[in-house]
Amino acid sequence: MGTAERDRGRRGGARAGDAARLRAAVESSTVVNLTGPPGIGKSALLAGLVADAPGTAGAREPAVVVDLAHPERPPLPDGTGGLLVLDGADGPGHAAEALDLLGTGPRRLLVVSRRPLAAVEGWTGRVQATVALAPLPEREVADLAAAAGIEDPAARALVVRLSGGVPLLAGAACRALHAGAGPGDEGAVADQAAGELTERLARELPGTRWQHALRLLATVGAGDEQLLSAGPELFTRLGALSVVRRTPLGLAVREPYRTVLETAYRWRRPLAHHSSRSRAAAYRGTLLARAGTPAARAALVREGLFLNGDATLRGMLFPAAESPVRVAPAQDGDAGDIGRLLHGWARRGGFDGARAERITEGWLAHGTSAFRLARDADGRACGLSALLPLGAATADAVEPVLQQHTEHVAAAPRAGGLFLGAAYATEPAAHARILHDILTDSVLAGHLVVSTATADYQRLVRGMGFRLHGSVREDVYRCGRRPEVFSHAFAPASLPLWLERLGGRGAGPGEHLVAGVTRALRHLGDDRALAGSGLPAGPATSTPAALREWLREAVYRLAESGDPVDAEAGAVLAAYYLGGPATTHHQVAGRLHLGRATYFRRLRRGVTAIAAALGEETAAFGG
Repeated sequence: MGTAERDRGRRGGARAGDAARLRAAVESSTVVNLTGPPGIGKSALLAGLVADAPGTAGAREPAVVVDLAHPERPPLPDGTGGLLVLDGADGPGHAAEALDLLGTGPRRLLVVSRRPLAAVEGWTGRVQATVALAPLPEREVADLAAAAGIEDPAARALVVRLSGGVPLLAGAACRALHAGAGPGDEGAVADQAAGELTERLARELPGTRWQHALRLLATVGAGDEQLLSAGPELFTRLGALSVVRRTPLGLAVREPYRTVLETAYRWRRPLAHHSSRSRAAAYRGTLLARAGTPAARAALVREGLFLNGDATLRGMLFPAAESPVRVAPAQDGDAGDIGRLLHGWARRGGFDGARAERITEGWLAHGTSAFRLARDADGRACGLSALLPLGAATADAVEPVLQQHTEHVAAAPRAGGLFLGAAYATEPAAHARILHDILTDSVLAGHLVVSTATADYQRLVRGMGFRLHGSVREDVYRCGRRPEVFSHAFAPASLPLWLERLGGRGAGPGEHLVAGVTRALRHLGDDRALAGSGLPAGPATSTPAALREWLREAVYRLAESGDPVDAEAGAVLAAYYLGGPATTHHQVAGRLHLGRATYFRRLRRGVTAIAAALGEETAAFGG
């Protein structure tokens, strides 16, 4: 048995398949690119290939391996011969140096890089075969931790969770645990992994200025120059790192590196971490309030949930793993995959199979267009969502799981929204993609109704601030639990306030709520303006007329407060907003015998008090 076979026996099936793909590529192609993010196992796989086949693929001369990142490496060989392996092509000028060899004569070349060479200037169209390494499955990471002497199941679970399938991060986590960290010391373990990762990245980008910007980027999710307080040069250099990708909202750190870097930053500087997230949330809220298209709003809502969501929400929507899964509408030929995945959904929920099938048949009766499928890199269906448009045409399909709530949440004026009946995937990263897809469609549609009997989904929608309408009358899935019905209106004007409330529970009214109350008071007689004020709707404020009456009463109650300062603030609001169209700030201040500075302090205090009361009024209702 050769070295590579022994290594594959230790490492498991994933890398054995990668080794076979690499060998086949080298045997059939002149220029091959072995690629994958830092610490994924490229060099180890390469060593196994070369050691196991010195004259690789029948070449007359043995393979020559050169580490481009080594400071004392020998000169690159000229001429033809066996396989030339160039490792570490990510440093400054290294990819260009490798490119120069293509013109020196016919020889077989294997270039190892963190980014695919096709994304590097000059290499497009030059690579004949690319072998990309993916993270290891969780079971193989657990085996690595066990082989490294991590016996405690909780400690092994921490290694699996933090590493995201990257051997470098898994090994660093094991070293931190052996050095004395416990399975509950997530920050300390992540700090060890973050340090080793940063050392690897220094080969790509010398210096240290980028290091703080990178951990700040990991903390805020996605960042542009302004959010990161980075100049154009630093921003460009940061974007060149192999662990960073470009998104519609700026740069973002790839998982699981993002989670490791943020967890370490939170452990080292908890107050700075909290401040960074709060500042980013406020910045995203401002952009969301100004977003001009539904697509822009959907992207900003996703970032807002990342910054404002609780642990349950972040765990389900933003797992520490990247996924190649893509989500798209189901086609006519996908009925078999839909049926298979719905059976998996029913089993996971503990539902009676026959009962669940009868309910989902009602959804299928509206065609496969009611479903969206997630597919993995090989095109296999690995998840689905059942999203039906709300309206008269689908009332019969949604009624069994909405029952007495149907008319209230699914009829006009709610028509045009969506109903979510099922969401399921075979692994967490694919599940997160399904949830992101649902969220995007819901923001575009403007309204989402959810019926779920599953505890984790109930926690999720509660964590997202959905309104709970209550349980249905029956245990429709025969699982011992009655489905609960939730809904949420994604009105553009209310999105910043919704996210602000998620992130600031118990912290008083946020700026968006204060601004909304100010707008509503300013246009108290305009029903259209009140409807578009973005203020949350509660039982006493669900229509423009009801909101107008509530605001009037709130102002008068404040003016009658036992606190003389609050009473003065209420008097300012009553005189300015309820005192007639010709009333000016100067006139009210003079009438109340208040100096200019005092007047505006009372005005601000009064609006803030009204906003706080409105927040309490609507908190249980869920907006």
